[in-house]
Amino acid sequence: MDCNFYVGIIGSRDCDKEFAEIAYQTGRLIALEKWILVCGGMGGIMEYACRGASENNGISMGILPVNSRKSGNPYLTYSIVTGLGEARNSIIVKSCDAVIAISGSYGTLSEIAFANLYNIPVVSINSWDEGIKDNKGIKLAVYNAESPEAAAKYIKNLFNT
Repeated sequence: MDCNFYVGIIGSRDCDKEFAEIAYQTGRLIALEKWILVCGGMGGIMEYACRGASENNGISMGILPVNSRKSGNPYLTYSIVTGLGEARNSIIVKSCDAVIAISGSYGTLSEIAFANLYNIPVVSINSWDEGIKDNKGIKLAVYNAESPEAAAKYIKNLFNT
């Protein structure tokens, strides 16, 4: 794959050291694959992933929920100001070829739901999984990965690279 492949990192705005390291390593691997990292552009999982990409010569694009570019994390290469709050979650997902969820709460779940709606593959690292069903018994389409390396490998295999 080349720089025209976009991988989303979704997850909590706040995270502990363990999840920060997972996000950093995932961002690093995205940069090493020469993929473009897409995220919500704020702190926590998003910031650590962008830092991992930035420190490895990668490109990151943040789709910000606020009205000011200055509010984005300092590791973004590019930022898009939306002023849409959580409503921008659909835009984040639609901008991706695949999504990696790390940790996260209901905002992350909404992004996973949008990815399922748009048939965009989702890889989960300690995030929401396929255990959630709708009223017809249809489960979330999520691949559970044990590590950033397993997530990247799954995406590479899925897209035959």
